Amino acid sequence: MKVLCVLYPDPINGYPKTYARADIPAIKNYPDGQTVPNPHAIDFIPGELLGCKTGELGLRKFLEGLGHTFVVTTDKDGPDSEFEKELPDADVVISQPFWPAYLTKERIAKAKNLKLAITAGIGSDHVDLESAIEHEITVAEVTWSNSTSVMEHTVMSILALVRNFIPSHEIAKNGGWNIADCVERSYDAEGMNIGVLAAGRIGLGVLRRLKPFGVKLHYSERHRLPEEIEKELDLTYHENVESLAVNCDVVSIHAPLHPETEGLFNDALIGKMKKGSYIVNTARAKICDRDAIVRALESGQLAGYAGDVWFPQPPSADHPWRSMPFNAMTPHISGSSLPGQARYAAGTREILECFFEGKPIRDVYLVTKGGKLAGVGASSYTVKK
Repeated sequence: MKVLCVLYPDPINGYPKTYARADIPAIKNYPDGQTVPNPHAIDFIPGELLGCKTGELGLRKFLEGLGHTFVVTTDKDGPDSEFEKELPDADVVISQPFWPAYLTKERIAKAKNLKLAITAGIGSDHVDLESAIEHEITVAEVTWSNSTSVMEHTVMSILALVRNFIPSHEIAKNGGWNIADCVERSYDAEGMNIGVLAAGRIGLGVLRRLKPFGVKLHYSERHRLPEEIEKELDLTYHENVESLAVNCDVVSIHAPLHPETEGLFNDALIGKMKKGSYIVNTARAKICDRDAIVRALESGQLAGYAGDVWFPQPPSADHPWRSMPFNAMTPHISGSSLPGQARYAAGTREILECFFEGKPIRDVYLVTKGGKLAGVGASSYTVKK
């Protein structure tokens, strides 16, 4: 079989020969009890850089040892890209949310051999799920693998915005000591109303991590949390996103991208939020109207916007989110920490082992199977009727 893998480019100064730390903590289970990926073996050292082209998710020895063809590229966009040229006879496509190979309806139609699309990480909206269902392509992702990584990045982003950290750091780096400039937009999170849109694995984890800060916690979710969790975290539930948005000082977005969430945070909804609110988006960029975010920051309706998700990815050099005021944007890195990479690389191998051996892929990893939404996909995504 032919396995086509799209990964982000190597570091500018070359693939690392050494790392900042000698090892990474080992965990056996996620907070809900699910075990971490458990392939038969791995051909990498946890803590290595695996998500770039040279890292190859640690898969080459495994795949070529079984006689499969393994093609790794960073060139993914446009009709003349290497991905486009290699796709027609690929049996398996592997991609990451951080450097996604967009499997559009048109590309899926060309991929006559395609049987399996794997997201090395979580979030498979770069795949046209309707077309995957129509062509009975299995779509799988490594659920939980980098969720904690995203939770931590989210909390960091909230604090960076509220405390005006990035402009203050720039002042220090540039030789200044302008304390008044640093603190004129610096606030305490304590006492603020902070809400999450979608309290699934990541959203709930963010709520738990914010609880010790003495904030008032809110959430909106299609599937309401159990009463004991609401009591434990003193959560206020909102039946819809508008109620959440108008009552919170900070809104953190953790919903998947699907027809019901695309463009949700537009001029109308942002205009109903408290003046000087903050939005953090580590979910998907298209949940927010790109230009509405810019307008709200320029007018002062929003005091800040942070996130690491863009559309398309990578964005153009002149994408307005790069230069809009009061932003704390990063490249899409929240889920690609080195521990996160170790888990999603191992999970990708586990999925491949099951696929080659004809064994069931963990249900919690499945997004589509047999011409319908399945597993995590059935609870997280919707498709047009």
